[in-house]
Amino acid sequence: MAKRERVVRMSVEQPLWRALTAYRVLTMIYAVLLFAFSRDRYERPWVAVAFLAVLCVWNLATLPKVANAASCTKRFLGADLTVALTGILLTPLADAQARTVDGPTLPSIWTAGAVLAYAIKGGWRWAGFASSLVAVANIIERGHPSRDTLHNVLLVWVASIAIGYVVEVARASERTLARALEIEAATRERERLARDIHDSVLQVLAMVQRRGTALGGEAAELGRMAGEQEVALRTLVAGGLTRPSLVSEDESEGAVVRFVDDPDDPDDAAGSPVDLRTLLAPRAGARVTLSDPGAPVLLPPAAARELAAAVGAALDNVRVHAGEGARAWILVEDWPDEVIVTVRDDGPGIPEGRLAQAEGEGRMGVALSIRGRLRDLGGTAELISVPGQGTEVELKVPRERGTHGGR
Repeated sequence: MAKRERVVRMSVEQPLWRALTAYRVLTMIYAVLLFAFSRDRYERPWVAVAFLAVLCVWNLATLPKVANAASCTKRFLGADLTVALTGILLTPLADAQARTVDGPTLPSIWTAGAVLAYAIKGGWRWAGFASSLVAVANIIERGHPSRDTLHNVLLVWVASIAIGYVVEVARASERTLARALEIEAATRERERLARDIHDSVLQVLAMVQRRGTALGGEAAELGRMAGEQEVALRTLVAGGLTRPSLVSEDESEGAVVRFVDDPDDPDDAAGSPVDLRTLLAPRAGARVTLSDPGAPVLLPPAAARELAAAVGAALDNVRVHAGEGARAWILVEDWPDEVIVTVRDDGPGIPEGRLAQAEGEGRMGVALSIRGRLRDLGGTAELISVPGQGTEVELKVPRERGTHGGR
């Protein structure tokens, strides 16, 4: 059986890593240009040249390390912050006036990139730790806490902690969303299994119960047991068929949810449209009249099969509830934007409130086999019934672009 996998990635963290990569490159260039335009005031320019050379090599060699959270290890963060702190502490050695005149340090604003890496990787606590070390290094470099120094330190401290907090909130939101998608997918799978069971096993059990009761004797006992199993299975279908879990991952603390589609037919993988008329033709018979267009009614394979199955479920309801002698009519309408299939019968109709009562008893034929299928296709199922005048079920499925072939 062919399988295809669709992966939904929801991480808002990855753009932050890309922005950090660009920031590190731009601020490295800025630090080099800043030295080039003011090199005359350095007493020991060779110290600045040596450090900036190391900074450029380190920055370019470690760009892959800031590509994502997985590659940004604690060891790298420690080494990266060490480079920044070393540059700050070397500034007075290269420029003796740095202690008396407020000016940029050798790494300049590149230091903030090292602190932001801590924030994105570990959240606001890591950011507070790194920015505090930078603050101590700046105060030591100046020799005294000047106003500009305190202003710059406070700015880096607040910005890094704020970004770290936002990252933590985003991660929590992603995990919640991933779990919600997982639950939704599991619920849809439960409904799909419930429809299949209703269309096969439950119908057979109900028939065995009716025939066994009518025959009497040992067959009646068999019918009674079939009825008990039908009730137990309906209860399981209504509330217990839940898959343990889908494949849910946490890639770099960012949520990744995988949906695995298992096509029932090899044609699904190719996406070849199917003529709905060929699927509905076997439903026609002595008491079921099929009226369809003269041209093919093309739909995607999965949509065509689900729509045909919903029509079959409606006809099963006619046979079970309207009686063996009831007649039914199937009308297929092929419109540019949707396909409409109407199933009408001449039975006694459905009493008001009977559908709600059936759902409460665990009988989910209309709710799952008909409405559930159409909901999964993005369509609608409307049921109109007047006691004594029969029942009409209108099934609407939106047409996907490129599958229209009837008009």
